[in-house]
Amino acid sequence: MSTRDSYDEIADTYAERFLDELSGKPLDRALLDLVAAQVNGPIADLGCGPGQVARYLHERGAPTLGIDLSPRMVEIATTAHPGIGFHTADMRELHVPDQAWGGIVAFYSIIHITPPEIPATFFEFHRVLKPNGVALISFHLGDEVRHLDEMWQHPVSLDFQFYLRSEIESALQETGFAIDAYVERHPYPTEAETTRAYILAHRVA
Repeated sequence: MSTRDSYDEIADTYAERFLDELSGKPLDRALLDLVAAQVNGPIADLGCGPGQVARYLHERGAPTLGIDLSPRMVEIATTAHPGIGFHTADMRELHVPDQAWGGIVAFYSIIHITPPEIPATFFEFHRVLKPNGVALISFHLGDEVRHLDEMWQHPVSLDFQFYLRSEIESALQETGFAIDAYVERHPYPTEAETTRAYILAHRVA
């Protein structure tokens, strides 16, 4: 079972659990507010799931779109947020023109990208961002891979790749980004027991 098939399988349960998750995540909201205020041009929510992040940005006046690997996730997001465009695509190969977007938000979506694929993925982010375009990326902090064959009583085959700060910052810098900020937080009570990391970077003009 692929990552795409796994998320199709759990999409409805995932949406029930996470569609309103940002109401209980003040740091996430603050970082998204910063991006919405700073970015000039469309913001792409990569790995958008049921669209909660794209909706939050849209409600703050930012032109926003969502992209997810799972067609079922995109279907749910489109139904839940009819004023936003959602599309099925792979963040490693984005079928949009160069410098199409002013910003990228990727909340816990690079966790399904393997370490050897990270540089090419960030090159793709760089390609589609305007000069000085902003990228906000979050991930689980560490150096392990956790595999699940079942999630919420659904069969899946998912690898959750943890990353070190140095790995992500170095890969971003090597692909043409400058690091603006790094933040860590402990999990909220409803979350898995992992340390969460956020990196804010911009495409060097």
